[in-house]
Amino acid sequence: MPETLTTDRLTLRTFRDDDGDAVRFERVTTTTLEVEAVTRTLAWTGSQRLVNATPFDVEYRQGPTASVVITGRKPDPLAEAAQQIAREVPGAAVVACAGNTGHEDHRAEAVAQTVTLGGGIDILINNTGINPLFGPLMDADLNGFRKLLDTNVVAGLGFIQAAFHAGMRESGGAVVNIASVAGLRSTGVIAAYGASKAAMIRLTAELAWELGPAGIRVNAIAPAIVKTQFAKDLIAGENEARALK
Repeated sequence: MPETLTTDRLTLRTFRDDDGDAVRFERVTTTTLEVEAVTRTLAWTGSQRLVNATPFDVEYRQGPTASVVITGRKPDPLAEAAQQIAREVPGAAVVACAGNTGHEDHRAEAVAQTVTLGGGIDILINNTGINPLFGPLMDADLNGFRKLLDTNVVAGLGFIQAAFHAGMRESGGAVVNIASVAGLRSTGVIAAYGASKAAMIRLTAELAWELGPAGIRVNAIAPAIVKTQFAKDLIAGENEARALK
């Protein structure tokens, strides 16, 4: 029988194998985003596919909502994602900043736009991820592996550094790194990707220790398969029924 964890925002079922290891996670209900503060300024990297694919509800508590800057490589789907957020969150100020997360100048621009939009940066969501490699690591192209680590790990740290120096050092804030269940359990199929997400999980723990005294919370989320274009090869066939809707 699956273990069920229920909060005011979601219900999550965990399925375990005979050894007690988690093998699959399923989200049962739609996530509800509660906006509690009058002003929150948020930078959300690599968000175009997830926003376009994931429905969410918003509970409106008081005053104006967040100022949000979202990033992604492709301008058109990024603009669509920005429009969706604006529709779902009445009164939100949303800016789409297209560019490559792996480029330092893009990271600096995205953080600068966030500070300009909201007067600071309260929350950073590191959601950027690529997976150009499938199959055994012994056959992996090392240049592709370097690119994967640079995008999935190094660029995330670069965004955190930029946010830190742009005001989080003085005002505090929150960082959410999107990892993966592949970073917790070997898969074989996406071994290189899993290694990069394991590195992100370790990086999160180190940064939580380092930045906690400055009032900056650093956490990671390790989801299973989410049904987006990015994961189309993984949700084919029997995995499709397991993908989050």
